[in-house]
Amino acid sequence: MPRRLPLLLQTLPRLKRTSFFQQKPISTSDFSRTGPRHSLGLVLSVALGSEFRVELYALAPYTPRMPLIQTTDLKLHYDTAGNGDPVLFISGTGGDLRQRPNVLDGPLAKTRRVIAYDQRGLGQSEKPDRVYSMEDYGDDAARLLDALGIDHVDVVGVSFGGMVAQHFALRHPKRLRKLVLCCTSPGGEMPSYPFHELPQDLSPTERLLRLMDVSDTRRDHAWQKANPDKVSAMIEAAQAGAIEDHQQPESKLGAWRQLEARAGHDTVDQLPALSTRTLICAGRFDGIAPPVNQEWLASLIPNAELKWYEGGHLFMIQDRRAWPDIISFLNDCSS
Repeated sequence: MPRRLPLLLQTLPRLKRTSFFQQKPISTSDFSRTGPRHSLGLVLSVALGSEFRVELYALAPYTPRMPLIQTTDLKLHYDTAGNGDPVLFISGTGGDLRQRPNVLDGPLAKTRRVIAYDQRGLGQSEKPDRVYSMEDYGDDAARLLDALGIDHVDVVGVSFGGMVAQHFALRHPKRLRKLVLCCTSPGGEMPSYPFHELPQDLSPTERLLRLMDVSDTRRDHAWQKANPDKVSAMIEAAQAGAIEDHQQPESKLGAWRQLEARAGHDTVDQLPALSTRTLICAGRFDGIAPPVNQEWLASLIPNAELKWYEGGHLFMIQDRRAWPDIISFLNDCSS
């Protein structure tokens, strides 16, 4: 697998962005120019069926930076793509819009106007040096909508973003149309994996190896030993996707503040009051937000539907059914 890397690097500027989301191997016939929104980078795609198959895809669309938008509390970096009714996408732990491809390059933006942003302490948003709370994160989403002049919105929250989405939904229920929660947890007695307990000086490679069999429970030590080429490919992708300024003191502090807030996430007692129609999407082999957490989350929300997918914490790119199901749910006008 690593031997493909030089060829991929040579062809980077000509790679069609949709190949990643279609989950198909890329051949020379797939290459076409798609405009000036591309720069160098790598992406790891895992196609899952009866066996693991890992492909390195060279894909990193570049979107000109949007200005920081001033909310009533701090400045947030955001970006948008697509047209139609707005969907607010809330990303996971350490999320940074410079990491591409992301939701703005995917199928959701083909049917809806997608709004994504770097959360406080992360990416290119402000990183105030004070304690953050989950309530802060939920209110940040509402303040962003205020600044953009958007009254009502559908929300898709992934991992930590799903936790933030819960707080947004509970604190600002009149602004929410539909809610999608992916690979997340209600906290309390059923928390997601405790990232705050990991050593904070781990490199991207060390972090990947530490979490490989947690992110997808099928990738245990036996699988890693039997698939050294696939492990090497994943390491190369992690290294290529690293953002240099994440190692700066301000970025490290902001990332830690996020983990501190995440550790206190608990909506267990409040979720039964949530009346919003909700889709919960879960990976069968997710060790970060385990299946038992998904079942409990679904039991807490009165109007929730739980759907399972063949994958781990990254099931949204491992199982091609996930995004079509999410889009169908959001576009369903029956309720």
